[in-house]
Amino acid sequence: MSDLSAFPITKRWPAIEPDKLQLYSLPTPNGVKVSIMLEEIGLPYEPHLVDIMKNDNNTPEFLSLNPNGKIPAIIDPDGPEGKPLPLFESGAILLYLAEKTGQLLPRDAAQRYEAIQWVFFQMGHIGPIFGQLGFFHKFAGREWEDKRPRDRYRDETKRLLGVLEARLKTREWIMEEYSIADISMLGWVRNLIGFYEARELVEFDTLKNVPAWLERGLARPAVQRGLTIPKRQ
Repeated sequence: MSDLSAFPITKRWPAIEPDKLQLYSLPTPNGVKVSIMLEEIGLPYEPHLVDIMKNDNNTPEFLSLNPNGKIPAIIDPDGPEGKPLPLFESGAILLYLAEKTGQLLPRDAAQRYEAIQWVFFQMGHIGPIFGQLGFFHKFAGREWEDKRPRDRYRDETKRLLGVLEARLKTREWIMEEYSIADISMLGWVRNLIGFYEARELVEFDTLKNVPAWLERGLARPAVQRGLTIPKRQ
């Protein structure tokens, strides 16, 4: 049986099944990337709820695993050379799990890097921009009289959706087959028109390919399960 006692995070979130991959997360657009991935590849794991509304992510135990204080993070007890591997940043975790299992990442070298570039596109653009639009449209920023910040992020969000719309014009998925590129973006696009209530603001229904892609993705059983893991209290 694996011994994870060297990791301080297990003091606050004990590993009931330490031989399984330990997931520390919350069902947010970033968090569900990893839970969806784990459900897709069928790798056994144990989820732990890190409630950011209760500041769990800024506790010493969580910061010992991710000093940046953001979910998700993992400990794989069976990491490289059989040693436990702690890892944070959702994009890095997706890539690690894809390479560990040989799933959801093209084997061809050129296509592999093409898929990775789309994951980076999500990490560098989709996530930050959609998140800022959510702040200015739904949360405290919506009360600001000056709408120029909101409109700036609205326009950039529409541009990014246009990039995806063009990419999906001749294909069902970001790559030729469903991959970590799709997993990285599904939760964010779903959040944009759902939780952030920005469907009309970004004129989502004027698009054709992105809504169809989102519907295909959300219909996958593993995606449906992953969107609710870890279960909120």
